[in-house]
Amino acid sequence: MSVILIVDDDTEIRDVIHVYLRNEGYSVIEACDGIEALQALSQQDVQLIILDVMMPRMDGIKTCMRIREKYTAPIIMLSAKEGDIDKIMGLSTGADDYVTKPFNPMELIARVKAQLRRQNLLVSREAAQDNITINELVLNIAEHHVSIRGKEAMLTPLEFAILTLLATNQGQVFSADKIYESVWKERTGYSDNTVMVHIRNLREKLELDPRKPEYIKTVWGVGYKMDK
Repeated sequence: MSVILIVDDDTEIRDVIHVYLRNEGYSVIEACDGIEALQALSQQDVQLIILDVMMPRMDGIKTCMRIREKYTAPIIMLSAKEGDIDKIMGLSTGADDYVTKPFNPMELIARVKAQLRRQNLLVSREAAQDNITINELVLNIAEHHVSIRGKEAMLTPLEFAILTLLATNQGQVFSADKIYESVWKERTGYSDNTVMVHIRNLREKLELDPRKPEYIKTVWGVGYKMDK
């Protein structure tokens, strides 16, 4: 049974999400802020995190950054802000999805299922593939491990999935829409910013100079690729 952590300072919102998740058969734990969330993660294995942005003591952005220092579970961020810049900020800190308040609980449940389904499909696909080495980049798909220039690169699940997609199809150019559909396992629903932010994060972690990428290259007007 998948364990899901809800992090929100609003008790009513936590209660509503809790009920819907439990009705779908998930095990649920709760935290009212980022500090409690980090404590919960240190005590229990969690498969997915629903994380509010505006919280006391430690907000969602800082909490997301702290979570990504140690954990790779998918993170769905909740926020009352709707602008693209706010979505980019959330995704830049390591979140995998973004839902604005007020939200339809069933839409949130659908996002939860999509994230967990993508994770399961990724694990199944990884188990059947060998390691991939591209120059100083080593991708151990079975162990979900990436090293660059001899040092481990800490990637989020979505970053790892994007890298795996490009590395296992070297030379093939993928548009932002195609990457989204292949990795998120759903039809494109966002602007190109969603994929763009994850690509930028990957480059920050893998490239010596993200402005002159050696590994993940841009084909202007088309998309992204990794060369053979």
